[in-house]
Amino acid sequence: QVQLVESGGGLVQPGGSLRLSCAASGFTFSMYAMSWYRQAPGKERELVAVITSFGGVTNYADSVKGRFTISRDNAKNTVTLQMNSLRPEDTTRYYCSTSVASRIAWGQGTQVTVSS
Repeated sequence: QVQLVESGGGLVQPGGSLRLSCAASGFTFSMYAMSWYRQAPGKERELVAVITSFGGVTNYADSVKGRFTISRDNAKNTVTLQMNSLRPEDTTRYYCSTSVASRIAWGQGTQVTVSS
């Protein structure tokens, strides 16, 4: 059973940083691309960043390019989203996701609030 557990969210001032982590289990982590999404109330879920199985390729939403960095540790089955220069509009819930055997799996999410 695929399990994804996010952590690291919280309250931060504008311009600050947070590091989100996602612990994965129940599948061969190193074989699958991993993604971070976010979804604000009343809005569609937005792809924030994606990383290929061995980390060779990453891609980002235009809104976070140059500020966020996705990385993974295949030895620890974790994927991380380093978020710098945070803005109030980054406030929302962030989700870790992957697709295994044609099924999309989601974590429970972690809340990020950027406010002074």
